[in-house]
Amino acid sequence: MIIVSAMGKTTNALEKVAEAFFSDKKLQAFSLFDVVKNQHLTMAKYLLVTHYTQCFSLMNDFFTEVEWLLHDQPVRDYDYYYDQIVCVGELLSTCIVSSYLNEMGIKNEWLDVRDVLRTDNNFRDAAIDWSWTSNAVKSAIKFENNNLYLTQGFIGSTDDNESTTLGREGSDYSAAIFANILNAESITIWKDVIGVMNADPKAFPEAQVLTELSFEEVIEMSYYGAQVIHPKTIKPLQNKGIALNVKCFLNPSLLGTVINKKLAKNLPPIYVVKDNQVLIHLHSQDFSFVGDEPIITLYQMFKDIKIKPNLIQTGAISIQICVDNREDKVNQLASAASSIFDVQIEKGLALLTIRHYNQTIIEKLVSSKTIVLEQKTTETLQVLYRV
Repeated sequence: MIIVSAMGKTTNALEKVAEAFFSDKKLQAFSLFDVVKNQHLTMAKYLLVTHYTQCFSLMNDFFTEVEWLLHDQPVRDYDYYYDQIVCVGELLSTCIVSSYLNEMGIKNEWLDVRDVLRTDNNFRDAAIDWSWTSNAVKSAIKFENNNLYLTQGFIGSTDDNESTTLGREGSDYSAAIFANILNAESITIWKDVIGVMNADPKAFPEAQVLTELSFEEVIEMSYYGAQVIHPKTIKPLQNKGIALNVKCFLNPSLLGTVINKKLAKNLPPIYVVKDNQVLIHLHSQDFSFVGDEPIITLYQMFKDIKIKPNLIQTGAISIQICVDNREDKVNQLASAASSIFDVQIEKGLALLTIRHYNQTIIEKLVSSKTIVLEQKTTETLQVLYRV
């Protein structure tokens, strides 16, 4: 079973299409989408001979899906249109890859994952309907009839056949879903990095590969924002003890990282930086204590607005919440919270998380920062600082 993501930078390009469409810049949206179309058509022409016509026909269906939408006026929220447009990246890439493999004599069956992976309608971070999806996958995939299936990561579909996406790095999660349902022996994720590292090598040249990690450690890393593995990927694998290998497609001979149920010992400090953070200051309007009711109401707001706090700190009469700077979500939360709190918003921040910290690494990474907020446990230090 092969799960394929969109081709390099396609998702970013399609995000710009979605933004232009939602901003009612139709000509710009069509122009930007034409660039994506031509890139994929050119790729198919270079790679394919005998399978080009079949591949073009399928890709043209996907082009039409987006172009019909771009003719409309936006009447739903941005996340809905984001998913309908961005999902085409995976559909196009898998169409080309599947056709190329068939042309090279590697027989495979292309599958539209939206036919088997059912989700709710929480666009951009959809939740899987495991029961429906499990039955659909087992019905669609029969290895006695075909040795190789190829499908898309990152995307799914609602009961109403509306496309959804599963969140950042969702292709990893898609692979884990199929691995769980099909009782896979193992799963290998091919990346452009040499394995899971203790820091982003682009920001920290001294970063080192972690050759073995536990499921638990990777869940913690993902939760705090490490971008190698999707936060939801590990649970379906952990539930069935399916080992996860992270390998480098630039150099397949490298060991990479294996993630399993063993507890790795003597790990070095692991650090993650999340840029573009916002701190929302909430202060009780009458200087009363922040008790159960305001907290319950606040968490209901998180659920309704579909926003995930990266850090929360409470005081006697105040609460501070650090979130990603998604302006629409931040504004919705600030507006809703203003009914029970005085609200202030502080931007231009970054959040540093250090797992397995020591004094040396704290001094190296933190001492020069202008700290706004800090939290510490025996295992993890989080520092919110001004950029």
